[in-house]
Amino acid sequence: NSEGGLYVCMNTFLAFGREHVERHFRKTGQSVYMHLKRHVREKVKGASGGALPKRRNSKIFLDLDTDDDLNSDDYEYEDEAKLVIFPDHYEIALPNIEELPALVTIACDAVLSSKSPYRKQDPDTWESELPVSKYANNLTQLDNGVRIPPSGWKCARCDLRENLWLNLTDGSVLCGKWFFDSSGGNGHALEHYRDMGYPLAVKLGTITPDGADVYSFQEEEPVLDPHLAKHLAHFGIDMLHMHGTENGLRDNDIKPRVSEWEVIQETGTKLKPMYGPGYTGLKNLGNSCYLSSVMQAIFSIPEFQRAYVGNLPRIFDYSPLDPTQDFNTQMTKLGHGLLSGQYSKPPVKSELIEQVMKEEHKPQQNGISPRMFKAFVSKSHPEFSSNRQQDAQEFFLHLVNLVERNRIGSENPSDVFRFLVEERIQCCQTRKVRYTERVDYLMQLPVAMEAATNKDELIAYELTRREAEANRRPLPELVRAKIPFSACLQAFSEPENVDDFWSSALQAKSAGVKTSRFASFPEYLVVQIKKFTFGLDWVPKKFDVSIDMPDLLDISHLRARGLQPGEEELPDISPPIVIPDDSKDRLMNQLIDPSDIDESSVMQLAEMGFPLEACRKAVYFTGNMGAEVAFNWIIVHMEEPDFAEPLTMSGYGGAASAGASIFGATGLDNQPPEEIVAIITSMGFHRNQAVQALRATNSNLERALDWIFSHPEFEEDSDFVIEMENNANANIISEAKPEGPRVKDGSGMYELFAFISHMGTSTMSGHYVCHIKKEGRWVIYNDHKVCASERPPKDLGYMYFYRRIPS
Repeated sequence: NSEGGLYVCMNTFLAFGREHVERHFRKTGQSVYMHLKRHVREKVKGASGGALPKRRNSKIFLDLDTDDDLNSDDYEYEDEAKLVIFPDHYEIALPNIEELPALVTIACDAVLSSKSPYRKQDPDTWESELPVSKYANNLTQLDNGVRIPPSGWKCARCDLRENLWLNLTDGSVLCGKWFFDSSGGNGHALEHYRDMGYPLAVKLGTITPDGADVYSFQEEEPVLDPHLAKHLAHFGIDMLHMHGTENGLRDNDIKPRVSEWEVIQETGTKLKPMYGPGYTGLKNLGNSCYLSSVMQAIFSIPEFQRAYVGNLPRIFDYSPLDPTQDFNTQMTKLGHGLLSGQYSKPPVKSELIEQVMKEEHKPQQNGISPRMFKAFVSKSHPEFSSNRQQDAQEFFLHLVNLVERNRIGSENPSDVFRFLVEERIQCCQTRKVRYTERVDYLMQLPVAMEAATNKDELIAYELTRREAEANRRPLPELVRAKIPFSACLQAFSEPENVDDFWSSALQAKSAGVKTSRFASFPEYLVVQIKKFTFGLDWVPKKFDVSIDMPDLLDISHLRARGLQPGEEELPDISPPIVIPDDSKDRLMNQLIDPSDIDESSVMQLAEMGFPLEACRKAVYFTGNMGAEVAFNWIIVHMEEPDFAEPLTMSGYGGAASAGASIFGATGLDNQPPEEIVAIITSMGFHRNQAVQALRATNSNLERALDWIFSHPEFEEDSDFVIEMENNANANIISEAKPEGPRVKDGSGMYELFAFISHMGTSTMSGHYVCHIKKEGRWVIYNDHKVCASERPPKDLGYMYFYRRIPS
């Protein structure tokens, strides 16, 4: 649709715009391209002034979406295709079977008749073809007390955590079968059916209010279960509350307040559209507003603009032969689209006059489509690759991880977010302390509900909510709580309040008190307000609060202080676990055998909503002394980055070191394991390639191989190897002082320049909008619509972006 059309390389079938096709020709020497162009014209007017009767336009032959913003009754489309031979730009109109060899004609016909990969498919077209299982109506479900937690699933017979299926008879969670590409699972779900004869299973992770993936082992095919909501409720899963749509929830009993949507999107205010560089919107791909909001904020930061858009010629010239699979190319492409102004141009005066005459003054803001970027950054990610709504905070961290893994030489723009957190743990019995440091990229502020100005209304609302859920009645509107920002800031640095405001159920004395402070201040501080929680009934909840977020923020008082006079350090080993006398192993001062973990204690903790793997570790590291003691361990360690990671022990010899790492005694050795290096080198890659790839991917073999294939330009020059030897891994816990380029320390004074707001009751539903302060004024980015903001709702944000004020 662009003015220059599209050039498709007839050798690789990659497509380029007019400004980049010459670059591809010079780089590859490929000289034959198919030029595709769609012309849009106003329809010829009839004698009465109206458009001629609508008739089928036979000149459309490309399977492309038409512009939804143009009235099809007033416009007509014409497609044009021709071959262009470089470097002389010799053109051959298509179709042309006389001048072209048969092979070329066949190839051209195949391209012209191919289906658009982006055309949306009707989700109902295949669901209606699935048969209803003959076992659904009279399915037997065992009253065994099994309750499935909202997260932390793992196969009951192996360590797999993906492709898991919940048996609808006994609630067992087991892995699926192997796929043709040797991925997927070990087939334990099928084995369980053969052993027990329980016919139906549902795939975890696919449950929505519309249904889920159900498989019948007896019928050997996917099926429909018309009673799926009832069958899931038997195991504590409320299917109707799982996810919502882009514009709201499916459930009619608990709705977000209408005013939240109106206030955040500034509905009812005449917003002036903005055009030009930096004012380009992003089309919504269905549920992609979380991605759009984060990327608008990211590319408003100068360091990201310089790293990608500023390096555009170099990145494009040295990109792999398939640039669709290169992260830096796709980041540069998206950044250029947002910042160049080429895709955000105001209507010319003649068009404005015509629109005013027609009383149709609606300036068009089409935005750009981030389809290729989304496809790449979400590749192999089970959530971001779906069309479901996602958490903007989780996507931000995912993006930072990709930037870290795909550094452009020594430059890493994500360093502007990187900072060190000092964590102080004090033993409640000995009063001794331990100080550790960890890397982080955003500051999470708990919502201090006890500081709400309308706490009484919140308590009354909670009681009304429970009553309404029991009787399925609509709820009264919640009066928004006003939370002082100072209370949230204090909650970050002081021990967390373990009293659960909504259930008033959990009261526990923790085994240790943990506090957090900044060991370094980042150049850009990202603050997340932890508004969301996940109930034990799988129902997402949101604290409907407003925070008086300041334009100027001073966190200097949160600077880490280190070991203070009079404090005594804890020994740098894991504390001994006291094993009861009746323990069958009688292992004094040793951790228990992982196979002897008390699963009943694990399930008690899992039913509280904690990840299953975290529950197993809690029971393990407290020596099977019961759920209460294990709960105390969870309270101490729930903020650690590996909290929900699987328990991995290499026997009793590794137990002490593994236990020590839980308490922060992690070494700084950045050398990848030799056995993984040997696997990669046995495939024919150089050792330095293997080391570089493993360091860039935290020694993950699968990701390392993907990294090698996406960086074919790697060369073993000594300077580069020395540089890699000196670079610290982005994911290790640093015990060093905050020095060097990896941590950009400075003053603790910041100013607000962007924030992302969320509408809805859960991060998995609703809608995201971004506000950014540019050229002294606030601008709202609502998908493809970019307008000057009149009333930026700074008190309703979910993520806030601050830049450091030079001292």
